[in-house]
Amino acid sequence: MNSPQLTYYDIGPRVVAFSTTRHGGISEGTYSAFNINRYCGDDAWHIAHNHHSLATLLDIPDNHIIMPHQVHGTEVRRIDGPQQEIIEGVDAVMTDVSRLCIGVSTADCIPILLYDEPHHAVCAVHAGWRGTVQRIVHAAVHAMHDTYGTEPSQLKAVIGPGISLESFEVGDEVYQQFAEAGFDMSAISKKYTKWHLNLPMCNRLQLEEMGVTDIHLSGICTFQKHQDYFSARRLGINSGRIFTGIMLRS
Repeated sequence: MNSPQLTYYDIGPRVVAFSTTRHGGISEGTYSAFNINRYCGDDAWHIAHNHHSLATLLDIPDNHIIMPHQVHGTEVRRIDGPQQEIIEGVDAVMTDVSRLCIGVSTADCIPILLYDEPHHAVCAVHAGWRGTVQRIVHAAVHAMHDTYGTEPSQLKAVIGPGISLESFEVGDEVYQQFAEAGFDMSAISKKYTKWHLNLPMCNRLQLEEMGVTDIHLSGICTFQKHQDYFSARRLGINSGRIFTGIMLRS
């Protein structure tokens, strides 16, 4: 079996945290080679094969990999077991169930993983620019607090592969939305020919505002590293997606 090649994050011995790369699967073309997202136009058999190979690598049943259908919103959903139906309209998922791998799909957007070690709970967040400007990481931390008793100061966070400041050019209307939402634009933007936004930094600052101090940035720009990670801006919207997941060990 062509095993998926993962980028792992060391955030504790009782948790597995990772992002998939483009390597180790059987998908073809702009989906090559490892894609498990069924919402982006890839061949269904290729997706199923890749999905099974990831489950095998994680040593869990296929249906223990949980991936919502994201809509660039701020809804956070608690997951207590395998899902029989599509998790529709959700951009963050959380669980305290062991051997259940929750995750989000991205291809330039920012994936964020949260781990509450004292309460043994985890969360995966999809933060595109729309989710970021709506402060989805705030919603996720609040949801973990309300559900598991999580304190922000106890969280470990990973900001995974996503588009960098240098590569993320935006129109004036997007810049204005961030400015109107009260962000410190001097800290998260830079003017080249057009405005560029720093989504990883913007999400980091939001986590810090809430009291999260243990934050790991992958430093990987998907646009610049599109041969290793999917980038919709480089490959087009009809291309594969990175799966950034987190799983509590037994």
